[in-house]
Amino acid sequence: MKPDLEVVQIGRSESFKAWEHGYPYHTVRWHFHPEYEIHHVVATSGHYFVGDFIGNFEPGNLVLTGPNLPHNWVSDVTVDTKVPLRSRVLQFTEEFIADAMALLPELAACQDLLETSRRGALFSAATAELAAPLLAELVTAQGIRRIEAFFGLLGVLSRADVTTLTSASYLPDPSGFMSTGINEALAYINANLTEQFSEADLAEIAGLSASAFSRSFRRHTGQALVKYVNRLRINLACQLLMGPSEMKITDVCFSSGFNNISNFNRQFQVQKGMTPSRFRELLAENQPPALAA
Repeated sequence: MKPDLEVVQIGRSESFKAWEHGYPYHTVRWHFHPEYEIHHVVATSGHYFVGDFIGNFEPGNLVLTGPNLPHNWVSDVTVDTKVPLRSRVLQFTEEFIADAMALLPELAACQDLLETSRRGALFSAATAELAAPLLAELVTAQGIRRIEAFFGLLGVLSRADVTTLTSASYLPDPSGFMSTGINEALAYINANLTEQFSEADLAEIAGLSASAFSRSFRRHTGQALVKYVNRLRINLACQLLMGPSEMKITDVCFSSGFNNISNFNRQFQVQKGMTPSRFRELLAENQPPALAA
């Protein structure tokens, strides 16, 4: 079975994405993405899949997967069980880490680890214990402390012994993965998020009828198309609201792909529990006061 493309949104004002999720969750499926991923299991046990590797996991399982390496963690819980916090995840691009290594020669110490991650790198329980508080902090850290915690974590991992997961002959094939119609549609959404497109447009890209596309999209992403697109657009709106340019709320609305302000405000309220203006006010309240000249 070919893996699904996961669209990873890293904020315009961020170098990497750090987040956490419960179980079940829409990204918990056999999937791949171009970004490196550090995945730490906080709760539950079960089976995990990385490339052609299958193993058992329990709390503390810590793995670094390289670009386009398919992976999934499936918890052994009953169908009706809801786990509020299952995993913490850190994702960063090849471009970001390559640029950082070009500027900071000391980061060359990470090169071997990054190469190993292309086959999946499993860390020991002792390393996971050192990494866990840094990953937890990264979910909410801001400013320079966020960068400090990231490179602190990278230092912990680069000094650790690792176990390689996939077989030497396993090579992920992103071009082959992308031949799946749904993945082509997901890539189109990501590349054209601020443009207007319909489910019929995406069904044509995927080579499916409208009804077949709707069923397949929900099965692959765990969400209906409208909900999925609105989630990505609201995430983009938050990035714009957090930017230094102080865009007007109306401009943020149209720049994030919405075509009317009332729907934008409604969707923002649903996803963030507040209006865009209140989101910006809370951001301002959380900023340290400017130093006097």
